[in-house]
Amino acid sequence: MGKPTGFQEYARSPMPARDPRVRITDFYEIYERHSDGVLKEQGARCMDCGVAFCQSDTGCPIDNQIPEWNDLVYQDRWQEAYERLRQTNNFPEFTGRICPAPCESACVLGITDPPVTIKSIECAIIDRAFDEGWVTPRPPAVRTGKTVAVVGSGPAGLAAADQLNQAGHTVTVFERDDRIGGLLMYGVPNMKLDKGIVQRRVDLLEAEGVVFKPNHNIAGSAGPEGHAPAPSAHGTAADAQVVDAQTLTRDFDAVLLACGALNPRDLSQLSGRGLTGIHPAMAYLHPATKSLLDSGFADGQAIDARDQHVVVIGGGDTGTDCIGTAIRQGCRSVTNITRREREPDERDADHPWPGPTGTFYVDYGHAEGSAKFDRDPREYGILPKSFIGNDAGRVTAVEIERLDWSRDASGKWVSTPTGKIERLPADLVFMAIGFTGHDSPALVERLGLVTPDGVVPATSPGPDVGPYATHAENVFVAGDMRRGASLIVWAIAEGRGAAQAIDLHLMGTTDLAAPKV
Repeated sequence: MGKPTGFQEYARSPMPARDPRVRITDFYEIYERHSDGVLKEQGARCMDCGVAFCQSDTGCPIDNQIPEWNDLVYQDRWQEAYERLRQTNNFPEFTGRICPAPCESACVLGITDPPVTIKSIECAIIDRAFDEGWVTPRPPAVRTGKTVAVVGSGPAGLAAADQLNQAGHTVTVFERDDRIGGLLMYGVPNMKLDKGIVQRRVDLLEAEGVVFKPNHNIAGSAGPEGHAPAPSAHGTAADAQVVDAQTLTRDFDAVLLACGALNPRDLSQLSGRGLTGIHPAMAYLHPATKSLLDSGFADGQAIDARDQHVVVIGGGDTGTDCIGTAIRQGCRSVTNITRREREPDERDADHPWPGPTGTFYVDYGHAEGSAKFDRDPREYGILPKSFIGNDAGRVTAVEIERLDWSRDASGKWVSTPTGKIERLPADLVFMAIGFTGHDSPALVERLGLVTPDGVVPATSPGPDVGPYATHAENVFVAGDMRRGASLIVWAIAEGRGAAQAIDLHLMGTTDLAAPKV
């Protein structure tokens, strides 16, 4: 611990961002960098707390050595901080930008004061490591002769591929989209995670020996043309090559399924759901980023919110991304509705430390809505009742009912309809209400697997495979496909755990590190 009184002397200073009034005019990253002096002070705020809850099961699931690299930053020993960081986190440049930071919610300092800025320090370490040239390709010295297929190139698949490649196995990553990265590439907008940063890591993995095959849709047996018939909601290219899943089990020593959980929740029960202009959030965000990367929106392949009244249903990160994207496209208005009550300003009894704070916060899209329209775009306690359309079959409004939230006799929060019905103008509606599981039924069925509750269960049929093996021989599963939609840091943890299990299965022993999840 560099400075015992640091947490008393220095105030929390989170990662700075560009002025919302400026950044809504472009799709560049919203973040800026702290000076080394500020980062040193922020590292000094890390306490000698005895039990570092930031590393506990309520904090970081990948066992990041957070107090160590906080102290090293305070001491201006940046390269050592990077060496500590890369021991546990394959992609700190991603988590440092888009992870919601459960480590900060669990920070001991957070009991009485704003927690340590762990996330921004992590991001600063890896950004400096790339700037200084400390991050270089590290291909394995020896190959084992074993081959592994990874299906899906999101954070779980990439983390597993990185680990298995470092163990000396020959790893091939199959991705149904035309670019590698999964949700890192197409699910998270460019202003929150610049795609050059994603591609930089993909290029590094490729230089280390990982083989990438984009435009490969692993499903049932391929059709007569060997290609997918049409684009799907997640954006699979129409010319993607279909590969029979059983080909992988025949040609590779092990197969890891890391396809995510992209099947969207819907409001199909509501009247008017079939009207034009109503979309799942990813059907909006995915083509928006693809069109931006392909042509700067010149190809007309994205849903365009320009001059449109936009309603976003759902109050999470994905809803915020829809807000930010619509504002940049020049929407006429944007309203974000959620049925829950507004969060409290401070922790309450329902959200005890060291778990998530459950408190009100202003994310980047909310700040941008305030800058553009002079109001926070969020409205709470609203239940969508139906969609209203015109004679052309296009949505024109969302009918809603206001809810009243209160505690019942047991202290549980319950909502009561007020009978107050309103209509919100809506030319476009984006549903950001979560996911029900994976969207790869043909792949799963071809392998003889089942998906209760939308996930592929790991069955652990033997002591040499661990908790990531499926019923299918030599087939493993990890990430959101195994545990349901979750955080990026959990996906990385799952990928590292699955890699350890696969290495043990193939070799009978393993030196790969993995968190206990």
